[in-house]
Amino acid sequence: MVYQIYPRSFADSDGDGVGDLPGVVAHLDHLSALGVDVVWLSPAYRSPMDDNGYDISDYTDIDPLFGTLADLDALIAGLHSRGMKLVMDLVVNHTSDEHPWFVDSRDVSSPKRDWYIWRPARQGHEPGTPGAEPTNWGSFFSGPAWQFDPASGQYYLHLFSAKQPDLNWENPAVRHAVHDMMRWWVDRGVDGFRMDVINLISKTYPLVDGPVNGPGGLCYDPSMVVEGPRLHEFLRELNQEVGIDDRELFSVGEMILVDVEQARSHTAADAHEVGMVFTFEHMSIDAGASGTKWDVVPLHLPALKANLAQWQEGLADEGWNSLYFENHDQPRSVSRFGDDSPEFRVASAKTLATTLHLLKGTPYVYQGQELGMTNAGFTAIEQYNDLESTRFFAEASAAGGDPAQLLGAIAFKSRDNGRTPMQWDASPQAGFTTGEPWLRVTPNHDTVNAAAAIADPGSVFHHYRALIDLRHQLEVVRQGRFALLLPDDEHLFCFTRTLGDEALLVVANWSSSPVPLPAGLPSLAGAEVLLGTHAFSPGDDLAAWESRIYRLA
Repeated sequence: MVYQIYPRSFADSDGDGVGDLPGVVAHLDHLSALGVDVVWLSPAYRSPMDDNGYDISDYTDIDPLFGTLADLDALIAGLHSRGMKLVMDLVVNHTSDEHPWFVDSRDVSSPKRDWYIWRPARQGHEPGTPGAEPTNWGSFFSGPAWQFDPASGQYYLHLFSAKQPDLNWENPAVRHAVHDMMRWWVDRGVDGFRMDVINLISKTYPLVDGPVNGPGGLCYDPSMVVEGPRLHEFLRELNQEVGIDDRELFSVGEMILVDVEQARSHTAADAHEVGMVFTFEHMSIDAGASGTKWDVVPLHLPALKANLAQWQEGLADEGWNSLYFENHDQPRSVSRFGDDSPEFRVASAKTLATTLHLLKGTPYVYQGQELGMTNAGFTAIEQYNDLESTRFFAEASAAGGDPAQLLGAIAFKSRDNGRTPMQWDASPQAGFTTGEPWLRVTPNHDTVNAAAAIADPGSVFHHYRALIDLRHQLEVVRQGRFALLLPDDEHLFCFTRTLGDEALLVVANWSSSPVPLPAGLPSLAGAEVLLGTHAFSPGDDLAAWESRIYRLA
């Protein structure tokens, strides 16, 4: 199991209101007690923090906000002594515009000019004027994906913030510099990498206009920039040069718009690219007709089941699944897919966990998920820090959007929902800091916190411990074949896992009402309940948000 730590929100050791590496080290026993195998650390590199660390200005140093390289060494040692591994976030589609590489590249005569993607203004247009951008691409953070640089009279490409210029992976010197940096971290003791938006690194040349489908005559079509023609080549080269396979390093690629076939091509044993990929398909199940994250519709459970089953079946024999419902870019799953009311928060958090951990693949738990942490509950745009959310609100409001509706969508889907401080105890700042936190603490921390969860044997935390232990113990959980049952049922998520003569049945009620055990399930005669969320007697209906794991006779 992989546990993701977002360092600025995990634990603050010095009272400045921002989490840091010594804070992480101080809580390693919490991770050990949970049963964590691998820790994925979100970026702690030097950064101007335009996008909370995903804009890196020095790949081989720790930002003073988080500590020092010595603190990182202490984290590695602390994890390794407890039998855990450390995976670093690798952000190499782009750098910060304050990275020395980019600063040098602004000089048209610099050898590093070709380390980034520079282009002249569109023919017939005055450089720096609206519409003069080399293509009509929009960035993922809205607005044009090109930024004019007056000093050189040209534009540079940034698929994200203007302070995150894209690297030119066509240049071998860029790739060699990335490989050198990765080897430097591995030699320091890092056990692998989570590769941020890695399927954007190969662009399709020449760069051309796309269909207009957004405001300002822009093209917001990610398919134009994903899975470029040299992506497999670049990933194989990286794997070989860094020794991903040879040194048995952990590797997972975050891949936008990747489908099952593409994922299999990247993760097959003979591909020699990455160990697994993050897919986004199931994270858009609750998006409306527009397809944007802010167009929110109620979850249709059969659609989610169908998508997860497609990935389970598609990677059953070749490739590997990454299993997640939360991360630093997503809202809290108990608020999104479950029921975060006081009555059902614990049960629904447990049942979401049961479902996820009994699928085939590697489960990822985001900090606080093991406590059933909820969405932030912010009520004003001023309370948000997330660049994506604040830009959306400003632009949509300027276009005439209803502020109340916009705030409702942001309250449900903003990335800040997953970035509020970790809730360690019931003290005023949730035990996260003795100072003023960089982002407001969720108000329910007085009841939803690690101290209370650890003390309560019926808590979400202890259910996660039991699920992780089950995965460690049973080969059928790790390797068994998945088969979806009752695909059209709108309340129940049921499936089997089988390996040889051993078979497990998972029944999960994804609703806030009791549901009878339906016909069409395998016989429960002689079955043993390995783990359940509720006490029950044979033949009992499933309570609201109840789940059970049976070992079939």
